[in-house]
Amino acid sequence: MARPIVGIIGNAYLMNDQYPVHAAGTMNSTAVTDVAGCMPLIIPSDPRFVSVPELMDACDGFLFTGGRPNVHPEEYGEAATEAHGEFDRARDEVALELIRSCVEAGQPILGICRGFQEVNVAMGGSLYPEIRDLPGRDNHRMPPDGTLEEKFALRHEVTFQEGGVFHQVMGAQKVLTNTLHGQGIKTAGPRLVIDGHAPDGTPEAIYVSDAPGFTLAVQWHPEYNAAEDPVSRPLFEAFGQAVLAWSNGKQATTLLKSA
Repeated sequence: MARPIVGIIGNAYLMNDQYPVHAAGTMNSTAVTDVAGCMPLIIPSDPRFVSVPELMDACDGFLFTGGRPNVHPEEYGEAATEAHGEFDRARDEVALELIRSCVEAGQPILGICRGFQEVNVAMGGSLYPEIRDLPGRDNHRMPPDGTLEEKFALRHEVTFQEGGVFHQVMGAQKVLTNTLHGQGIKTAGPRLVIDGHAPDGTPEAIYVSDAPGFTLAVQWHPEYNAAEDPVSRPLFEAFGQAVLAWSNGKQATTLLKSA
């Protein structure tokens, strides 16, 4: 039986500083395959190549990944500054519309890091350009040096609302996560629920209230060591179950239409 398909939102890169490519980290595909039990499909995040209706028809769920470029502040009504970093307007155009469409349709989405920020912006929220510059906030950025293991090491706790969605998914109200981001939520979209915070008050876990489907997003990177990490595994398992349910429902609808 064919596995459900998870579209992984890719990022644009220059390979060898001159050859343009679309790519996504292997650890995203590994988490989708080994933990969520789905087939990963990397999506070129550029409206020249894809449309939202086609993507929603081709895939059963979507993973909105991290990436170096940030959501352009014009998407939440602010002017760009040097502090906002690099941008990818093509990904903005695909990802934000796709998130809104999936939320309304009930099609499962999981946001990670930039994907977490995309969910907030798509739902009407805004972002701080640099968390570490805010009074009382910690530096949440990736360590500049060290091995991959050191960069993705668990660095702070996240506390969820008691009895909330993430508490139920994780089976724990307090977990330990990595942290590799510069930006963060300034104002939450009207329908967003901030369900988890870092010790310094930075929002770390969100979902869309009253959405008919799975809409969880996290500011950390659960794709790293997802099969072994006690926080990452239940998150990707829950996502995979939601994607499977969507796939089964889509197949059932197709059978009814052809009967």
